Amino acid sequence: MLAKRLENLHPYVPGEQPTDRVYIKLNANENPYPPHPSVLDSLEKTVRANSYRLGLYPDPDVTELREEIASMLNKTGGAFWSTKKSGETFCASEENKIPFTVTSDMIFCGNGSDEVLSFVFYTFFDSDRPLITPTFSYSFYPVYCDYYKIPMNKIPLKEDWSLDIERMTAEANKTDSATIFANPNAPTGIALTRNQIREMIKKCPKDKVFVVDEAYCDFGGESCIPLLAEFDNLVIVRTFSKSLSLAGMRLGYLVSSPKLIQAVFQVKNSFNHFPVDYIAQTVAKATCRASDYYIQNAKTIASERDSFTEFLRSRGWFVIDSATNFVFAKKDGVNGRNAYEFVKKNGILIRHFATPGIEDFVRITIGTPEQMTKLKEIMKNL
Repeated sequence: MLAKRLENLHPYVPGEQPTDRVYIKLNANENPYPPHPSVLDSLEKTVRANSYRLGLYPDPDVTELREEIASMLNKTGGAFWSTKKSGETFCASEENKIPFTVTSDMIFCGNGSDEVLSFVFYTFFDSDRPLITPTFSYSFYPVYCDYYKIPMNKIPLKEDWSLDIERMTAEANKTDSATIFANPNAPTGIALTRNQIREMIKKCPKDKVFVVDEAYCDFGGESCIPLLAEFDNLVIVRTFSKSLSLAGMRLGYLVSSPKLIQAVFQVKNSFNHFPVDYIAQTVAKATCRASDYYIQNAKTIASERDSFTEFLRSRGWFVIDSATNFVFAKKDGVNGRNAYEFVKKNGILIRHFATPGIEDFVRITIGTPEQMTKLKEIMKNL
């Protein structure tokens, strides 16, 4: 009774989702801080005053939310928090502001960045040539390649766990292929600078899209939105799930040229004309207007991340420099699976991947200072 296409599907496996609150969840890169109080106030007031809207279909073009997102991006420069590494300044500073005005026709919204990515894969990637992506990046990319029958060319990371830029661009040109990766990358946490990505796009095929997934950009990465002034084949994926504390609401969006955004709308309208519901649109609009609160949270998380990194290193752990809201770490003599199970027995969930090549690592989401203090006490006994 099942279609043959199911035989080759390999579903994405998310971080463990307990049905109770016994565990402290540091395994899914969720934000430990709740939405701003104004978001909840706006939801209650708006829905009570317009309850009839729950019986009507929502705005299929998500017009008002796209305008709010554009306004937020123009205000923040596309990234909430900055870090400095090797003398290079990452993200929000005077010289790194977006050199144009982001407009609503450059925005596309969907039910989480996963759905948005699905539309990206269908719209821009062909089955007659391989998609260029790192060996280790967001693990939903191979899932969608299976789903849409898109071949992949996975490029190994360098010894320092960073992207092999030269090889990725060479392979893209060899097969005239599109490219996708997360920046900062997942699960490593390493961020390329905007200039590094600029040089990559220059060297890659001009008639194929170049997709940068900026799910974690707000915690220390450098947004590529300013590069849209230079490249009309650039597509940037963003989410409300991380820095904006709305993983439970499921909202994601794209930023790109109006021409490419219109192409994604064509695909969306052939699949589901009303993807973002009225309540989600209401909450997201209020969230965009409270960006100062989320900027402060991103700063707090980044500071806690750096503190936790130093703690682990002082106890002999190898920790990759992270520009995200998580760390990726391993320790000689400590089995990754055993570390995950030991921490879980003590009431905290972290993430372990059984994938060959990273099976010795654990990925730990940064929680509140109180949560991280508890985790430190547990990890002292590993």
